[in-house]
Amino acid sequence: MTSTDTTNDNASPTPPAFHPVVRTGDIPVGEGRTFEVAGRLIAVFFDGTAYHAMDDLCPHMGASLGSGPFTDGCVTCPWHAWRFTVADGSWCDNPALKVDVFPTRLSGDMVEVQVPPAPRC
Repeated sequence: MTSTDTTNDNASPTPPAFHPVVRTGDIPVGEGRTFEVAGRLIAVFFDGTAYHAMDDLCPHMGASLGSGPFTDGCVTCPWHAWRFTVADGSWCDNPALKVDVFPTRLSGDMVEVQVPPAPRC
C-alpha cells in the first residue's frame, strides 16, 4: 500500500502576519524605538512621513539601533557609529552588509510591522 502526499509543493507559503506595534505619534520625528515583535527585537523609526522597521541589533557588537541617532534616512549605532539605511538595511560604509528590514503599514492609529517569527535555535 502506498500513501499519497496531498501537500501542494507549488503553494506559496503564507506571508508573516502584520503585528500592531505602536500608536502613530508615539515616536517623534527623527527618532526610533525598540519593540519585541514575534520574538525578535525590532527598531521602528519615523522620518516625518513614513515609519520604517528593521532588526534592532547592530551586527557589529549587538547594540540597539533603535536608540541610535536617526537623520537623513540613516540610523547610527550608538556604540561604534556604524550607520545603516532604514529603507533597505544596508551598512552605509559597505552596502554588501545589511540588517533585516520589515514592511510597515498603518491601520487606524496603529503602526503595524510584518515580521516573521524568530528563528529557533
